[in-house]
Amino acid sequence: MRHVDSSNATHYVRCFLTALLSIPLATEEMEEEDSQGTLTLCFHENKDKDGNPSNKVYGVSNYHVLRKNTTVDYEHRGSTPMDHVRVCAMRRFQCGLDEITKAIADRGILADLWARDIAKQRKLDDETEAIADLEALHDDVTKSWSDIKLHRNIGHVQYAAAISVDVEGGTLYTSDWAAFLAAGAKVRDEFEGNVVDLGSKYDPQDLTDMLYPLGGGPTAFKFPDERKLRIEGCATKEDLAHPTEFDSEGQRCIMVGKDGNTTDLTVGRYAGLVSFTQNEVGIESVELGIYNSGDKTAEVFSAKGDLGSLVWHITNGKARIVGQLHSGQNKGGSTSNHVTYCTPGWYLLDQIKKRFKYADFYSTTW
Repeated sequence: MRHVDSSNATHYVRCFLTALLSIPLATEEMEEEDSQGTLTLCFHENKDKDGNPSNKVYGVSNYHVLRKNTTVDYEHRGSTPMDHVRVCAMRRFQCGLDEITKAIADRGILADLWARDIAKQRKLDDETEAIADLEALHDDVTKSWSDIKLHRNIGHVQYAAAISVDVEGGTLYTSDWAAFLAAGAKVRDEFEGNVVDLGSKYDPQDLTDMLYPLGGGPTAFKFPDERKLRIEGCATKEDLAHPTEFDSEGQRCIMVGKDGNTTDLTVGRYAGLVSFTQNEVGIESVELGIYNSGDKTAEVFSAKGDLGSLVWHITNGKARIVGQLHSGQNKGGSTSNHVTYCTPGWYLLDQIKKRFKYADFYSTTW
């Protein structure tokens, strides 16, 4: 769907179908398990592996979001059956419709309130217009997006390298990514590159305060037009090892954000220290450990369904990749994580370029 700015009543509730980062993803193979995750980023192939010009665009998420068997390499070839990638599994799609329905009901309550006060005629008119826009969106989504096979296919899985830990290279980072070939007919018209919708969850000042808890935000960060934050680079290994920011307690960190399928836009902290974890077969890996923001009024950084989300931070007014969310650790069986594990962004991009040598991650048009 087309992105609209925050002055449009449908802005927030249409986000689950817009072509910006945080698209909820599910594949044909994984539908029965109700497994879904989040788009990490998109890239242009530019040239194929033989050096021929290519106009193909790929989307990236975790391997375990897009494929069931994560122990083998996968590549789609020729006329073999495609594993289609869908925007929104059935549960997430129904949740989106419910959010639109609730927005209509909430606006109706306000319209009824303003209707009792003749002095509030302008506000009544605004609410009446908003209700009409939301009802039109609900009708459009129901008619044009309900059939998951016909309406919500946005590509097919093209390539996935088996999930691995970089023992040979010595980094011990986790590689957990897969690429799907985006369907131009479905995505091209509204494609804007790697852009985060900062949404309606936080006012600009509140979000700026969360990203810069000790001040300095207004001079370092200009809130983007239409709430669209463009990803313009990637944090280096040195950047991640030596944080230059501070959290609300004065501890060095990098304040980061992510927009995920389940928890939407959230803010967290990376303290510059890696986490060591062990998988089910006892292999130790190194991860970027992202903790909650420290603001007790803010929700947790991630939860089930956010897997694949791009983690980013802002430096010198520009947003840069920090990592790809691939797992988390919770307490007491909760679905919300108290620590989120990420693969460093610079390492992820290097891995992608081993297969897609000429990949461009920052193009703004199809």
